[in-house]
Amino acid sequence: MEYGFLFACFIFLSAAVVVVPIAKFTGLGPVLGYLLAGVLIGPYALGLVANPTTILHFSEFGVVMMLFLIGLELQPREFWNMRVRLVGLGIPQVIISALLIAGIGVWLNMPWQSAVVMGLGLSLSSTAIVLKIIDERGIMQRSVGRSAFSVLLVQDVAVIPFLAVIPFLVIPELAAHAPTDAHGAADVVEEDGWQAGWRVAAVFAAMYLAGRYLLRPILRIIAKSGVREIFTALALLLVVAAALLMEWINISPALGAFMIGVILADSEYRHELESDLEPFKGLLLGLFFISVGMSIEFSVLVNNPWPIFGAVLALAALKFAVLYGLAVLFKFHIADRLLFATLLAQGGEFAFVLFQFALGAGALDPKLASLLNVTVALSMIITPILLIVFDRIVVPNLPSLQTPDRPDDDISVRNRVIVLGYGRFGQIVTRLVTAQGFEATLIDHDPEQIELMKKFDAKVFYGDARRLDLLKSAGADKAELMVISIHNPEIVSEIAQKVRTNFPHIRILARARDRNHAHDLMDIGVHEFERDTFHSALHLGIKALISLGYTETKAKRLATAFAKHDVEMLHEAYELRGDDEAMIGHVKTARELLAQVMQADLDELEAELAADKKKDGS
Repeated sequence: MEYGFLFACFIFLSAAVVVVPIAKFTGLGPVLGYLLAGVLIGPYALGLVANPTTILHFSEFGVVMMLFLIGLELQPREFWNMRVRLVGLGIPQVIISALLIAGIGVWLNMPWQSAVVMGLGLSLSSTAIVLKIIDERGIMQRSVGRSAFSVLLVQDVAVIPFLAVIPFLVIPELAAHAPTDAHGAADVVEEDGWQAGWRVAAVFAAMYLAGRYLLRPILRIIAKSGVREIFTALALLLVVAAALLMEWINISPALGAFMIGVILADSEYRHELESDLEPFKGLLLGLFFISVGMSIEFSVLVNNPWPIFGAVLALAALKFAVLYGLAVLFKFHIADRLLFATLLAQGGEFAFVLFQFALGAGALDPKLASLLNVTVALSMIITPILLIVFDRIVVPNLPSLQTPDRPDDDISVRNRVIVLGYGRFGQIVTRLVTAQGFEATLIDHDPEQIELMKKFDAKVFYGDARRLDLLKSAGADKAELMVISIHNPEIVSEIAQKVRTNFPHIRILARARDRNHAHDLMDIGVHEFERDTFHSALHLGIKALISLGYTETKAKRLATAFAKHDVEMLHEAYELRGDDEAMIGHVKTARELLAQVMQADLDELEAELAADKKKDGS
C-alpha cells in the first residue's frame, strides 16, 4: 500500500516535470500540459496509475485553495463593485445556458428530469482552468478578467441550489437501481428549508465575526512567535476549516474558502498568507488537472466517438454564443468578447460532482452520466487549444473582423495636444500639461474608463487610435504634439509607425514598456519616450539611499548620475541590437562603469560643497 502510494507520487511528479515544460515550450501552455500528462499516465493509456478517483478528490483541494487566495485579493468594497457583473453576466449565463441545454435534451427525447440535470451540470464552467489561465495572462485586473471571475463565482454559488433540486428530479425506474450512497440526497430533501437557511446564515455570520475579531489576534500572536512553519500551518488550517464548514451546510467548499479569504482581505497579514499558500495551490492545481486527464474514460469515447465529439462541439458553441451575446450587451470590445466567451465555453469540475450526485439519487441514467462526464472532460481539454487558436489566428486579424458595436465618437475639437490612452499613465501627463493652460484631446478605447471619467467631468472620446480616419478627425494633421500612453506595447508601436508615416510633422512622445520596446520606438523614430517604471523606481531608490544614511542632496545627485548613465547605455545598446555577444559584453562593461561614474560624480559634489563652505567662511 505504501509502495503503491509512493510510486503514484513518483509517476505524477515525473509526468508533470517531463510533459508540462514541453507543452509550455511548444506554446500549448501548462494547463494543457497537465491534462495531457494525466491522459498519458492514466488507466486508458499507459496505465501507470489505475485509479484516478481518489487523487481527483484530494486534488480538488487545489481549487478550494485557489478560491481562498483570490478572496484575499478582493477587498470587500471591490466585491461590492462587482455586483453589476454578478447580476448582469453571471446569473443570466447560468439560467440561459441551463434552459437551452435542457431544451435540447427534451428535444432528443430524454426524460425531462435527466434533461434538467444535464442543463444544470453543463451550464457550469471550470473554475480551476479559467482562473489558472487568467492568472497566467495577468488579466484579473482587466474588465474581461473580472467579468469571467464574476460568472465563475455565480456558478459556484449556483451549485448549492442545483444539489438541492436534484432529489426532486428522481426517475422512479432509475431510483430503484441507483447506488445506495446518494451523497446525502435524503438529507437535502428531508431537512426543513427554514432550518437549512438559518444554519447557512449562522455559519456565515460566525465566519465573519471570527475573521474580524478572533483570527487577527491569533495571526498577530503567531507572527510574533517568528516560527514560519506554524504560520503556514495556520494558513492551511483556515482553508481546511472553511471547507469543512461549507460541507457541513451542503455548500461548495470552494465558496467557503473564498468567503474567508474576502473577510481577511484587508488584514495586514494577507501577503504573508498568500506567499505561504501559493506553492501548495500551484502543486495541487497541477495535480487536479492531471487527475482530470486521467479520468477520461476512453472506452466510452471509443464506443461513442461521434456523439461525444458532437456534444463537445455543441456545448462549446452554445455556451460561446450565450457568453458572447451577454458581452455584447455589456459593450465589451470585440477582442474582450471573444476572449470572455472562449474562456468560459467549457464544462466544469463541479459537473462531475453534480452528475455523480444525480446518478446516486436516481435522476440520471448511468450510460448518460458516463457520456456527460467524458464530454465535460474533453471540453476542459480543448479550452487551452481554443485559446491558442485565439492568440495565433483570431487576434492578429481582429481589426478586419468587424467594427465595434459602439461607433467611434465624432471628434470636432482641435487642440495642440492629443493624448491616446487615458489610464493612470495618460492622466498624469495630461494633468501636468492642462494645468499650464494647454487644451488636450483625450481618446481611449475602454468604455468603462470613459464612463468613470465622466463622473469627474473629464471629456474623453471613444475610439480605436489605430485607425487613421479617427486620428484625422481628432486633428492630427494640425496638432503639434501626440502623447501615446496606451499600456499595450504592440499597439503603441503600431500607432507610432502610422503617425510617423502619415503625420510626419507631429512630435511623438510615447510610453515604453521596457528597454526592448524603447529600442523599437527608436527604430520607428519616436522623438521622446519614457519607460513605465524607470522614474518611479529611481525615486524609490533615492528614498532607499536616504534610509541608509545618505543626505538627500547626495542621494538625488547619485540618482541623477545613474539616470544619465542608464540613458547613455540604452542608446549605445541600440547600436548593438542583434549581436548577442557584443550586447553581453556591453552590459558587463556598463555595470563596471556605473560605479566609476557615480563615484566621480560624488567626488565632484564633495568638491563643490567644500568650495561653497570655504567661500562662505571667507
